[in-house]
Amino acid sequence: MPWRKFILSTSEPRPRQSCPLCGTLSAAPWQVAHGRPYQRCGQCCLTFLEPSHLPSRAAEKAEYDLHQNDPADPGYRRFLAKLLDRMLPLIEPGSQGLDFGCGPGPAIATILREQGHHMVNYDPVYVPDRDCLSRQYDFVTCTEAVEHFHVPARDFAILQRLLKPGALLGLMTQPLTGDTDFPNWWYAREISHVSFYAPETFAWLASRLGWKLVMAEESVWIFRKL
Repeated sequence: MPWRKFILSTSEPRPRQSCPLCGTLSAAPWQVAHGRPYQRCGQCCLTFLEPSHLPSRAAEKAEYDLHQNDPADPGYRRFLAKLLDRMLPLIEPGSQGLDFGCGPGPAIATILREQGHHMVNYDPVYVPDRDCLSRQYDFVTCTEAVEHFHVPARDFAILQRLLKPGALLGLMTQPLTGDTDFPNWWYAREISHVSFYAPETFAWLASRLGWKLVMAEESVWIFRKL
């Protein structure tokens, strides 16, 4: 189903919002799901929760605390392998990396240190030391985090600054496509998931920020900063 044909209308009149990614007034009310109103941007194709319904940090943390992100859990390691198995062959030995949005269990840093890489963790809730954001890295990982961005323009600007020229950025997030049944989509049910990205969104980001798309498979997106 073509992406543009997937825009649904709602009978509830709501004003347009400025897109939190591209900043234009190209967004329009899209639909209400689980009692939460969403808008979709016609410029960058981001789908986002309207700002007045964004969850508080306390509500987000209460949800995060339920996640089981134990670095020793084989199941969680297999989940992260979706990204790491694709990214590791592209990283030089002994590289400096940062895991952005590491959560309460910094599993990626543990795995990559086992592979001989030097890792730093950052998370606005669990590891909020912003000193690490003033440096640049050979690669940055960001798994299951971009959907939590309240202001994606701000957070992607931070990611851009963290990358050395030629550095890799590895993202994991479930894409929102024209075939997605949004109201019944499990990914939209978590209250902390507030920004949803189409393939067109990542194409817009790459063009805007000067990134080359190295790989896009399922929920994995790997970019190289030019």
